[in-house]
Amino acid sequence: MSSVKPLVSELPVFDRKFWDGTFRCTQIGSGAIGGKAGGLVFIKGLLAAQIHSASFPDVEINVPTMAVIATGCFDEFMMRNSLGDLRFDEMSDERIAHAFQKSELPFELLGDLRALIVQVKSPLAIRSSSLLEDALERPFAGVYATKMIPNNQPDPDTRFRRLVEAIKFVYASTYFREARDYLRTTGTNPGQEKMAVILQEVVGQRRGDRFYPDISGVARSYNFYAFEPACPEEGVVTLALGLGKTIVDGGIAWTFSPAYPKKPPPFDSVGELLKGTQTEFWAVNMGKPPAYDPISETEYMVHSSLADAEADDALYLLASTYDSERDRVIPGIGPRGPRVLNFAPLLVQEQFPLNDLVRTLLSAAETAVHAKVEIEFAITLQGRLGERPRVRLGFLQVRSMVVSDQVVDVTVKDLSDPRVVVASDMVMGNGTADDIQDIVFVRPEKFSPLHTPAIAEELESINRDLRDQKRPFLLIGFGRWGSSHSSLGIPVNWSQISGARAIVEATLPEMNVELSQGSHFFHNLSSFRASYFMVQHGRNLGINWDWLNMQPVVHETELIRHVRPTDRLSLRVDGRTARGVILSRLRNATSQAKK
Repeated sequence: MSSVKPLVSELPVFDRKFWDGTFRCTQIGSGAIGGKAGGLVFIKGLLAAQIHSASFPDVEINVPTMAVIATGCFDEFMMRNSLGDLRFDEMSDERIAHAFQKSELPFELLGDLRALIVQVKSPLAIRSSSLLEDALERPFAGVYATKMIPNNQPDPDTRFRRLVEAIKFVYASTYFREARDYLRTTGTNPGQEKMAVILQEVVGQRRGDRFYPDISGVARSYNFYAFEPACPEEGVVTLALGLGKTIVDGGIAWTFSPAYPKKPPPFDSVGELLKGTQTEFWAVNMGKPPAYDPISETEYMVHSSLADAEADDALYLLASTYDSERDRVIPGIGPRGPRVLNFAPLLVQEQFPLNDLVRTLLSAAETAVHAKVEIEFAITLQGRLGERPRVRLGFLQVRSMVVSDQVVDVTVKDLSDPRVVVASDMVMGNGTADDIQDIVFVRPEKFSPLHTPAIAEELESINRDLRDQKRPFLLIGFGRWGSSHSSLGIPVNWSQISGARAIVEATLPEMNVELSQGSHFFHNLSSFRASYFMVQHGRNLGINWDWLNMQPVVHETELIRHVRPTDRLSLRVDGRTARGVILSRLRNATSQAKK
């Protein structure tokens, strides 16, 4: 199967009239425009053909204006600066980034960049669009860099320098460790990769010293974590206030089924709801310049609170209020009280048909791509309280999802098989595997949220050794894998656990968080047919810790244990029911653990 491809082989040539509205998508230089840009060109035509303005009269839907620096410029940059001679495997990401910053972009490219920056004085997103990124079978979701720049300095020379630095940073991310490891997992030599770069307007509006969209969203037409009464085929949507980095990094966001938008996630209490909804958001920093740090992806971004958003008048269509006297959550921010970012004014009161719009976009994209899809978007809302808002939806990405059609039966009875090592009825993936013998797990008796950064570092070394030995492994830990917030889980990136064939995310009383759905991390996981198990403490289903602790130890630290049973495990995941088991094939795991 092929990737999502553009409708044309090349875009109109950038004519130094980037922002006059003549062309929303243009190309700088020769060569390919990469997977992400190709998907945006593809969806641009789709939006015009299938989304009728009469259905959503108050909505402007488009792909944000962009210019794509084609891969020919990357080739020239690498060749003229002899960057291909660097020993990337021996260099840290920081050293690689510094080497790229010291290098010069091709002078042919600089003229177009200068012309662009003289005209444009609003925030820009500098986004990766590699040749392999977002290919159907191997979507490189979140592996390469995106850098936001405010682009509001009065001096065009300063704006020009910041743009050039951001492009070099995205180029450098082609060779960062996570990208190299990801490529090797696909069987591709990192030296074969080429990078195009998208220069794109940031969807949002300025509020004081911050620039951000009211809503960032990711929607999927297939939901690996469907809760009753929702079905996997009905999809899932994740929304967040501010820039989409909150969702990309696996932060706290609002997730719902588009078939049941008024049904909240399964929180046990209002208290859990208050703790389990978004309290911070990302924005572009339009104020005082930060400390100079061109090799930081978040150099020009700022983390702000819900109080800041309320002061910006950005919550009236997004939030609800907790009424402590009645112990209930009321849509809107009229009364005083703690705010809950549950998007109820839009999803429950339907002050704007957001859910209908997202469902329409998903259906159109799925029909065009002929596969299950994931889309990303950003929305701005303008208008006064009580008025129907004027809406702009910027379509940021479309990629195909990997959903296996192999039929695997895992029954309720199978979950209590005496050979069970891990059993769950909340599993992502579909299929079977019998090549797992190594098990790496975080020791529950030693676990603390304070130790999660150290755990990530230790896992990186174990993963590297097992990957080099071509030994796929089962990985078990607590909280959210891949979270950027160490208090929510273990902040690994893909390269640190890329050898795992199956991953278990378990909860503990002191680490009881919601599922990780929504992050790019798990999109990549599914693309490699790796399975993901969610195991909640206090249930009959779970992990056979007694059996695990009796297995032969290969390596052990204060925080992690690596064991290798005498025989391989059997893994079975039923994607239709979200049930999965990992079995000890030759032993009764329960009786063996009791000996």
